Amino acid sequence: MTPFIPAPGGPMRVLERGVYRGPHLYSLRPMVHFTLDLGALEAWPSDRLPGFTDRLLALLPGLEAHRCSYGVPGGFVRRLREGTWLGHVTEHIALELQTLAGEATAHGKTRSVRGQPGVYRVLYAYCDEQVAWLAGLSALRLVDSLLPTELQGVQGLNVLARGLPDAPTQEPFALPAALEALRTLVRRTSLGPSTQALVNEARRRGIPVTRLDEHSLVQFGHGRHARRIRASITGGTSHLGVLNAGDKHRAKALLEAVGVPVPQGALVRTAQEAVQAAAQLGGAVVTKPLDGNHGRGVSLNLTSPDEVQRGFELAAPHARSRTVVVEEQLPGHDHRVLVVHGEVVAVAERVPAHVVGDGLHSIEALVAAVNADPRRGDGHTNVLTRIVLDQQVQDRLARSGRSLSSVPAAGERVVLRDTANLSTGGSAVDRTDDIHPDNAAIARTAALAVGLDVAGIDLLAPDIARSVRDTGGGVVEVNAAPGLRMHLQPTNGQPRDVARPILAGLYPRGAPSRVPILALTGTNGKSTTGRMVAHILTQAGHTVGLTNTSGVYVAGERIMKADATGPRSARMVLRHPLVTAAVLETARGGLLREGLGYDRADVGAVLNVQADHLGLRGVDTVHDLARVKSLLVRAVSRRGVSVLNADDPLTLRMRRVARGRLALFSLSGVPGEVLREHIAAGGLAALREPGEGGDEIVIYSGGERQVLMPTRDIPATLGGLALFNVDNALAACLMCLGQGVEPATIRVALSTFTASFEQNPGRLNFYDGLPFRVLLDYAHNPAGLEAQRHLLHQLRQPGMRLIGMVSVPGDRRDADIREVGACAARTYDELVFREGPDGRGRPRGEVMALLQAGALEAGFAPERLHLEMEELDAVDVTLRLARPGDLVAIMPTQVDAVWRQIQAFTPDAGTQSAPIPGDSPGGAHP
Repeated sequence: MTPFIPAPGGPMRVLERGVYRGPHLYSLRPMVHFTLDLGALEAWPSDRLPGFTDRLLALLPGLEAHRCSYGVPGGFVRRLREGTWLGHVTEHIALELQTLAGEATAHGKTRSVRGQPGVYRVLYAYCDEQVAWLAGLSALRLVDSLLPTELQGVQGLNVLARGLPDAPTQEPFALPAALEALRTLVRRTSLGPSTQALVNEARRRGIPVTRLDEHSLVQFGHGRHARRIRASITGGTSHLGVLNAGDKHRAKALLEAVGVPVPQGALVRTAQEAVQAAAQLGGAVVTKPLDGNHGRGVSLNLTSPDEVQRGFELAAPHARSRTVVVEEQLPGHDHRVLVVHGEVVAVAERVPAHVVGDGLHSIEALVAAVNADPRRGDGHTNVLTRIVLDQQVQDRLARSGRSLSSVPAAGERVVLRDTANLSTGGSAVDRTDDIHPDNAAIARTAALAVGLDVAGIDLLAPDIARSVRDTGGGVVEVNAAPGLRMHLQPTNGQPRDVARPILAGLYPRGAPSRVPILALTGTNGKSTTGRMVAHILTQAGHTVGLTNTSGVYVAGERIMKADATGPRSARMVLRHPLVTAAVLETARGGLLREGLGYDRADVGAVLNVQADHLGLRGVDTVHDLARVKSLLVRAVSRRGVSVLNADDPLTLRMRRVARGRLALFSLSGVPGEVLREHIAAGGLAALREPGEGGDEIVIYSGGERQVLMPTRDIPATLGGLALFNVDNALAACLMCLGQGVEPATIRVALSTFTASFEQNPGRLNFYDGLPFRVLLDYAHNPAGLEAQRHLLHQLRQPGMRLIGMVSVPGDRRDADIREVGACAARTYDELVFREGPDGRGRPRGEVMALLQAGALEAGFAPERLHLEMEELDAVDVTLRLARPGDLVAIMPTQVDAVWRQIQAFTPDAGTQSAPIPGDSPGGAHP
């Protein structure tokens, strides 16, 4: 083996972390990720570190099962022995630690960061984000502990520890302590067995799942089809039913009124009243809190006044009203009957906590042995709950002349509690196939009488296979939010899939759980296309949730003002209870930062890929950018539609990874080879083709050709002159056709879609209320400016000057900003450059200087170039440069404020002359 020689460089460092909660650039699975700089360890893969692999496998033998790139068990160990870098090793350890903590995960990736030697992006799947971060932190500390002393020490661990209470980063690493910390965190953050069973069933059925809080509040589905649960309480559970079940006296009265056998009893508020009530009832009695749960404060088989008084004292603290129920003790064994939507779906006999003697060990020792069962845990998270040796247990033993130190005879069964609740250490035996029809009918009636869709009926019966009307017994309690674990994993007997009927009640066969998701991306045209699609879907009867750079809209009303093109805004729309269709503009930044805000789309569209936003977050070329944007069509559902621009080679190439049915659009009118073959094969396509009265939008599908409408009939195309909006309309047509919208509906909707500020703010909005024409249009990159230049020169009339106010965000490369300046110089006769409100890391004035340099390099006259720092000042300067008959184009950042400023502008006295002939004040006109 190569002897260890320290390499130059610093220690490992964690640079940043993030979460992909949906499909992302590296995988369609949610993952956490962090960026790791190996420092000196870049020179020391695993095969060069003396003893590293053997010591690691001794600590975590489960790594032997990891398949890694070889696809077979042992594949990762092979990589370790052949030599792999420590970022990759950390990924596998983080996965294994999560599995050992009880959250099995098996997918991860580690990728080097281009242009940064020794820097890796470590990604791995997760069930809970906090657990995943603690696993990553522990994995790095474990790796560090196995390194030669000269290379130990990891910087930036606080990045992974952020938000984790008491996360260790300094003291010596110990694997047992790290695992216990992980298991403790899992217990705190994981869903309970009832909620988890329902979540698993929802995922099995393909229903989206969203956890809404740190407890058990979960949303299934999207938009108007969303349903919520908290444990086994569903959105359909009657609040009145829960109140009825919570008041034991009221519940018993409701049951008695419909003939359900129930025990006789009384309500008391003092111990003396309890003793008196017990005497009147005669025989053994039960005391329990009026509004308690989980068997807390319940005492059974009380026969003497002292026992009744003690029972009252145990029950009263658990009753919010300090009211206690005293009722007769019915004969029989304790059964829980689960009723879902009026049908019995499972029955379990609950056995009180007990031990069986062996003639050698004390009761205390026997309980410790029972609690060692790995199925037992604290609270409700495990299949069974540990037995707690509290005062109630000791009192129960004392009544039979025993104590915790007593040694039962071999085979002797010692009951430790009166109640049989699983939460107090009881166990369950499945009796679903044994219940008598009368008993099942009684349970169904009880659930319906109280008013619960999901109810746990506590039925005492000497023999569940015989009618309690013959044997005695009856219903002693009706429970809202019944626990499911005794049915899902009984201690003995057949497990019952009780989650399925509960989900079937929320989503009957054929009922939708999802709203259509139509997602789109591209360098230019996203916002207009998204608004077109939303307009068409609204015409088709949908309540549309729309996200774009202006905000989040529902049914046309803006509910949040922001740049809403990321996953958080998408999730907001999908949670909104009114939404029946989601149209999601998706920008590059959100894709790189967090991935998508959903698991899959029904329609995904990529409009184009141009050189913009390059040099950011590892996206240095248009090919990099195309790979990022292709995520939208890679995340389309199998039965969905992927819409691609056949005129853009980078976008067309995405057809190789696009899922679902392929749909292509083309503005060129002369389809290329790929598009011709696609149409010939019966594929879906939308083309601009020449017609008798001008250009037409033509749809191809299944080998048939249909003229949808002339392009001039779409107001937003300005009579067909605005080719970029024709292009956007082609994409919008395919997106809506892919969602099943009828062509006639699309035609009507597009014929009413204008370029007005009200319908499409900041995109091709004309204002004609001044002596000169003003265009508000957010062209922010060279491709957008070239498209705008083509339109403006078609609109130009003799004697008309073109005056432009131009800016560009500061996060573009220097060359890109100069190119915007050069393009503006080729377009306008007079130019105003301004700064954006946020230089995005650049010093104030630097963007303007680069724009100016680009314009001057393109030969623009310096005396016709003006620089203004603030946007609203620049708008005023631009408007005052105009003369009657000019056309002023303003590219805004603060769209609403700039539009108001244009409307409120008062020209100088010399500028106020007659408006341009044929124009009318206000509104948008070609």
